[in-house]
Amino acid sequence: PFIKNFRTFILRNLLISKITKNYNIMKNLVDRFIKYIKIDSQSNPESETTPSTEKQWNMANLLVEELKAIGLQDVTVDENAYVMATLPSNVDYPVPTIGFISHFDTSPDFSGENVNPQFVENYDGGDIVLNKEQNIVLSPSYFEDLLLYKGNTIITTDGTTLLGADDKAGIAEIVTAMEYLVQHPEIKHGKIRVGFTPDEEIGRGAHKFDVKKFAADWAYTMDGGQIGELEYESFNAAGAKIHFKGKSVHPGTAKNKMVNSMLVATQFINALPADEIPARTEGREGFYHITDISGDVENTVVQLIIRDHDRDIFNKRKAVVQQIVDDLNKQIPNVAVAEIKDQYYNMGEKIKPVMHIVEVAERAMKELGITPITKPIRGGTDGSQLSFMGLPCPNIFAGGHNFHGKYEFVPVENLEKATEVIIRIAELVAKK
Repeated sequence: PFIKNFRTFILRNLLISKITKNYNIMKNLVDRFIKYIKIDSQSNPESETTPSTEKQWNMANLLVEELKAIGLQDVTVDENAYVMATLPSNVDYPVPTIGFISHFDTSPDFSGENVNPQFVENYDGGDIVLNKEQNIVLSPSYFEDLLLYKGNTIITTDGTTLLGADDKAGIAEIVTAMEYLVQHPEIKHGKIRVGFTPDEEIGRGAHKFDVKKFAADWAYTMDGGQIGELEYESFNAAGAKIHFKGKSVHPGTAKNKMVNSMLVATQFINALPADEIPARTEGREGFYHITDISGDVENTVVQLIIRDHDRDIFNKRKAVVQQIVDDLNKQIPNVAVAEIKDQYYNMGEKIKPVMHIVEVAERAMKELGITPITKPIRGGTDGSQLSFMGLPCPNIFAGGHNFHGKYEFVPVENLEKATEVIIRIAELVAKK
């Protein structure tokens, strides 16, 4: 009886110890995420530097210290704030080197300063008041994805800033997964590389990423939305800046003389396909999206982005923009000039030949009880460019919703599940 009771005592305490360790790791995950989102790290598309804002260095330097503290090796940060580190293999047979990547800048479209997160425990499926004074409400009647998370603990904004889950959720998940693997050497894995980038939100996250130095066979960006998202196709993307040149004349004597550049810009906008905009497209449908207009009578600039999953249709879309400009110049000589620059291409072109890397992620999710949601990204990630730079890089959910605005939220359970997916992928890749 003594031996039996002693064994029960030992097993019970081992179980409690394991549960406690897991609890501490997940508590670290949430604490880490909150710490990250309180650091303002917006990028700036008007800047020519890398990183585009000095404040992004605050995240880069913090990550360097954290990666060293949890026991990773080869921790580096280069002159452009790209952070990399290594978790060495703990197996004695050849295993592919894999990587996990996230970006630490937040969108320049909405304030990321003085983020004040709120916790909604055991969400009941109703409206969430973000800011009572300003009557800002996060409602499932408009954001129906909220209903996926009844009973969960949801982290929201206070209605005055974005949250920063894009992509500080991904960073917190990667760092926490690495910490877990360091503390659990019984989990077998190969060499793992982690990388954190600036300026993804302005399309430059991979521009100065050193793929050769990273030295992984493939990687995953942790930068998706809802739980289960697994994406290996992205848009083909271009940015366009159209300059309109007018002639300013006193309005009293302007007949047949004045050219109002703002009105010409309006003609350009009206000539674009009216239904091919983000608000009226979904799935694989591409679009034109006006992102900025500024000007006066003499000079107006219109900026837009062009997106499509199909490369041929993408090229036709760029041609449409140029043709509209050419037609305006026929009406008024030299009234408009178009600058159209490609930004990234559909990463599916590079990932489809190596689909086993997607299948590993699918298997990891299924083994954790997560249903993979495989669909094309209606946007881009660092993985879009990295795949064309020689590093195939599908995208996995980080768990957040409604990015780039005050209605952004992330369930704590999504953060945990994404962390578990990283760990499970590492195990699966190392299996003989």
